[in-house]
Amino acid sequence: MTDQPARPPQPPAEGSASPAAFSRRLLLVHAHPDDESINNGLTMAKYAAEGALVTLVTCTLGEEGEVIPPELAALAPDRDDTLGPYRAGELAAAMAALGVTDHRFLGGPGRYRDSGMMGAPQNDRPDAFWQAPLDEAAGELVAVIREVRPQVLVTYDPNGGYGHPDHIQAHRVAMRGAELAARADFRPELGRAHEIAKIYWNCNPRSVVEEGFARLRAAGHSFPGVATVDDVPGVVPDSEVTASLAGDPEYAVAKSAAMRAHYTQIAVDGPFFALSNDLGQPLFRTEHYQLVHGVPGAAAGVREDDLFAGIGEMVGMEESARIEEAAE
Repeated sequence: MTDQPARPPQPPAEGSASPAAFSRRLLLVHAHPDDESINNGLTMAKYAAEGALVTLVTCTLGEEGEVIPPELAALAPDRDDTLGPYRAGELAAAMAALGVTDHRFLGGPGRYRDSGMMGAPQNDRPDAFWQAPLDEAAGELVAVIREVRPQVLVTYDPNGGYGHPDHIQAHRVAMRGAELAARADFRPELGRAHEIAKIYWNCNPRSVVEEGFARLRAAGHSFPGVATVDDVPGVVPDSEVTASLAGDPEYAVAKSAAMRAHYTQIAVDGPFFALSNDLGQPLFRTEHYQLVHGVPGAAAGVREDDLFAGIGEMVGMEESARIEEAAE
């Protein structure tokens, strides 16, 4: 028996926190509702609990997703086509589980539509995220970056983890947005230029993924089948991982709760979960990253355990500057 969400979907919460109140600011860019909880739920819960501002930008409503619960089948795009707004509510519930109060949809809810899987006819819709002009979509993100002024950005690798067009486009938008936000000559009306100190891509070390599947096969679970290592996004050699975050067990509990909130997309069974293909895979209680921009906060060959490692002094200087500016 899989878990069901702890609460019904609620309306999405848009940017309710004041960035000036936070000395550490983390920005995550994801393609669809549920991607954030699967990839970064523990990380988001950890930093939110520690008092950092965690800002999530989701690029689409996930309108083209498959629906797992039979009782909600009418939401599907080939029927009522109301899955997107429903998933926005699931995302709001997931953010509540993680303690995250600042969430935005890129360009506003529904500005960019889910593009479907690579090669699907939905890729060619004029409103599909895959079709969005890069600098236009990146400009929407620049506005968020210059408002929030994050020190750390998390997004996908160039393949989007597994080749989904929206994930690939989210990577492109995040990287281009970070580049343009730092240029004073790009749309100054969006605010003062801001350079992000560190950029990470999501990843999963192969040894951890293989061990997770070994645990799943040895344990009892409710899924008809078991996925493979190749079904997990962003699997890389262990040597390419530069940061690993675990922390208090309560963060893993929050991650599980956030994944359960995405009830139309994810079935959670204890330490395992499945997507609409009903193939079980491990629910990872440690999350891993590859630093691709910025100075490492750990010695060579040692993984960071804090995405803000090495920029503490910079954060303190920014805080002092804000205090001085407010006093003038």
